[in-house]
Amino acid sequence: MPMREWADRVADKRDRWVKIEFTVIGALVVFSLILAVASVVWPVAAAAHPGGLAADGCHNDRKNGGRHCHRAASSQPQPRQSARGTVHYANCAAARAAGAAPVRRGDPGYASHLDRDGDGVGCE
Repeated sequence: MPMREWADRVADKRDRWVKIEFTVIGALVVFSLILAVASVVWPVAAAAHPGGLAADGCHNDRKNGGRHCHRAASSQPQPRQSARGTVHYANCAAARAAGAAPVRRGDPGYASHLDRDGDGVGCE
């Protein structure tokens, strides 16, 4: 094989490797762009975490304790004042929204429908 023919083959192989290199680099750039866009979009979609909400738009926050709400305070039910001046909560969500939970027997607003297990402490 003459030297010139050998040099041409080496150049062809080098050209193929350069094409492969550019293809791989191009694919990595495209993948990086897709990953960058996904990393911007994904947190927005994941910000509203899954899980059920109570009627007042809140749920128990297991990580930090207490309650965590997703809706404005104005949408939370308010306690009802009866004609006698006592407080009545329609449900535990209303008691929590008013900041009264847990409601103990003898406290204003306590009622048996708030105390599921009958231990004298409602909305626990």
